[in-house]
Amino acid sequence: MRARDLMSAPVITVHPWTSAKEAAELLAAHGFTALPVVDDDRLVGIVTEADLIRGRIPADPRYVHEPREATAGKTVGDLMTSPVTAMSTGTDVADLCQALVDARIRAMPIVDGSAVVGIVTRGDIVRVLARDDVDIARDVRHRLEIYGGGGRWGVEVQDGFVHITDQFDDDSDRHVAQLLALAVPGVVAAETAYAGEEQTR
Repeated sequence: MRARDLMSAPVITVHPWTSAKEAAELLAAHGFTALPVVDDDRLVGIVTEADLIRGRIPADPRYVHEPREATAGKTVGDLMTSPVTAMSTGTDVADLCQALVDARIRAMPIVDGSAVVGIVTRGDIVRVLARDDVDIARDVRHRLEIYGGGGRWGVEVQDGFVHITDQFDDDSDRHVAQLLALAVPGVVAAETAYAGEEQTR
C-alpha cells in the first residue's frame, strides 16, 4: 500500500496568519488532529492539537501552579512546528507508519513536490487495520481473479493474515498473488501454497 491509497484528500490547510481560534474550530469541526500550514501552496509547517492547547487555558487562581508561559500565540505561525516532515504519495505505508512511531507524531502531510495533496493520521492506519476479515478476503479474491481467473484461488483471512491456495503449481504466479494480497488495505501478512500439496498433508 502507498500513502496515496490511505491519505485523506483533499486536505484542509491553514496559513501562518490564520488565527489560533480558527484553526481550533477547524480541528474540532472535522475531528482532525493536525492541519498542514501552507504559504503560496507550499508546505511550511504543521499545527496540532497540542500546539493549540499549550498555554491557552487560564490557570485556576484558587490553586498553586507551576510557572508557565505568560501568553499563548495568536496565530498559527506563532504555534506551528516548522520545518515539518512530509512524505510523497508513493511512500510505502510501512515506512510512513514507522516514521509516525519514531517521531511520535500523529499525522503526516503527503506532498507532491512542495504542494500538500493529503494527510495520513495514526487513526487512518488503525481504521485500515480494523477492517473486517470478510471485506479483506473479498478484495483479495477480486484482485486474484483479475490476475489469474476465477475458481483458481482459495483465500482465507484471519485477523488480517491471508492464506492463499493456488490450484496450479506455479511459484511465479503465487509470488504475484502474495504481492497483490499485501497491497489490500487491512492485510497484515500473506502467504501462498499449492493446493495440491495441502491436500496431501
